[in-house]
Amino acid sequence: MAARRVGQKAIDWAAFAERVPPNQKSQFNALKSKADALTSRLMSMPEQPKAIDWAHYKKAVPVAGLVDKFQKQFDEVKVPYPLDTASAKIEQQSKEMDTMSADFKKGSEQRIGQYEKEILKFKTMIPFEEMTVEEQEEYFPQMEERKKKYPWWPHYPVWE
Repeated sequence: MAARRVGQKAIDWAAFAERVPPNQKSQFNALKSKADALTSRLMSMPEQPKAIDWAHYKKAVPVAGLVDKFQKQFDEVKVPYPLDTASAKIEQQSKEMDTMSADFKKGSEQRIGQYEKEILKFKTMIPFEEMTVEEQEEYFPQMEERKKKYPWWPHYPVWE
């Protein structure tokens, strides 16, 4: 049973290896070798345990009723497997992260468009050496606000 459950959650080691930094490759290789060893060990075991031959034990054990008692107790044992509550939360977080990354990508594309416009503005403007004060105020309106606030050169407080 353990082998079947382990086989359901396969790890994409190639994609995992791409995300590992070079200084942690040895730790990654150790983790991969341990995981492979554990997986191969689990796969070597049968999915269902061998059935107990109760008739053989009834013949071999001289105490009457002892094997029947053990068989009854064995049949009553139920191993509870815990419910998987974390997978649903992880799937929900994964969906949230997908939407967040899509929103971030859209915002980034908008910012890239704005920055490309600014770069184009800087490429097309005349050089600073040839610029007049009026042209500078036209290209950089934030400088005019400083001049209004601090009219004397250097147009900002020295302590800034």
